[in-house]
Amino acid sequence: MNDKKMCKLPVLAAVLLAAGFAAHAAAPQERSGKEVVDTVCAKCHATGKDGAPKIGDQAAWSQHAAQGMDKLSDHAIGGVRKMPAHGGQAALTDLEVSRAIAYMVSGGKAMDPNKAYSAPRSMSGKQLVEARCQECHGTGKGGAPKISDMAAWTPRLKDGVDTLVKSAIHGHNAMPARAGMANLSDGDMKAALTYMISESAAAQKK
Repeated sequence: MNDKKMCKLPVLAAVLLAAGFAAHAAAPQERSGKEVVDTVCAKCHATGKDGAPKIGDQAAWSQHAAQGMDKLSDHAIGGVRKMPAHGGQAALTDLEVSRAIAYMVSGGKAMDPNKAYSAPRSMSGKQLVEARCQECHGTGKGGAPKISDMAAWTPRLKDGVDTLVKSAIHGHNAMPARAGMANLSDGDMKAALTYMISESAAAQKK
């Protein structure tokens, strides 16, 4: 790509492109399926609490897996019946949830997937920002970078968009994990952040 073409890129595209390359190397590695199962899932799945399929009961897991691994992932991320979203741990990434599912379904024999089975979207980035994020990002509450203030977002993008998404997933300073909404997927979080950065970039150009 020559300099003239690069100059024609929108501000947002240029920022996200550069940030994306940085994120590839900077994003931390997710935990293995076994680690997630041992520390989170076993609390219910080790004993079959509240009807949860027990670890090691391959007949029960086969029935659940028959509907597809993506559907199992959707249920684990958003919550189903007595199972809370993300297993009650909002800081778990969708990939970590997928790895835990693979581990339990296979009886510990499957390799950890490198991509989440599913990252269901519950709403658009704009809808999520208007419903939740603008509570803090609209005014800068608690030190949150304001929507429309690209100068505040730029240093946060130095390690890439994906790293910023993971920071939002895990929680940062006054912001709770997943903005306090455990049923949001990683895709939801990225859509909201992309929308806020886009709006900030657009405001900077005015």
